[in-house]
Amino acid sequence: MKKLTAEFYNRPNVLTIAEELLGKIIVTRFDGVLTTARIVETEAYMGVVDKASHAYGGRRTQRTEVMFGKAGKAYVYLCYGIHFLFNIVTNEEETPEAVLIRAAEPLEGIPEMLKRTGKAKADFTLTRGPGNVSKALGIDKLHTGYSLLSEEFYLAEDGYVPAEVVATPRIGVDYAGADALLPYRFIVKGNKYVSGKKNS
Repeated sequence: MKKLTAEFYNRPNVLTIAEELLGKIIVTRFDGVLTTARIVETEAYMGVVDKASHAYGGRRTQRTEVMFGKAGKAYVYLCYGIHFLFNIVTNEEETPEAVLIRAAEPLEGIPEMLKRTGKAKADFTLTRGPGNVSKALGIDKLHTGYSLLSEEFYLAEDGYVPAEVVATPRIGVDYAGADALLPYRFIVKGNKYVSGKKNS
């Protein structure tokens, strides 16, 4: 596996990055425990012009400040007071774009993933949906602002290329009006870990 570089994240088109993240591998090695999973679903957020983005209109808060920083950092926030959602900051500083990791296919460390999630068996729900991805890989709010160029937490590629990628509207952003209909969600077609209804 080859670790993704800062240049991969620091590019101007968040849609391209979101699509190219499909097939890449998330690697966590927290407290010496290795877990890895291949990304099969992402969502792009276009920053200040995107009504679905936390940074829409240039809004800055303590939580979202990391989005305005360097590309290649983790933006992790709590959703519904239950789930930690893992996003990757992209583009240059002061351009707050990010990609949400919605689903991944587990590769290594599955026994540890089961322990973290409290699941009895490794079915497709283990890393389906953004909250499950974070929980299985040990990612929480403490990792917001964490460099994805570190040894403990990074993304890598191994030459895998998805056979077919599909773009659809994002999930759960109805509040964004017309922006909710934009085809900013990317999935590996046919992968059983993809969230939503029948890979749509």
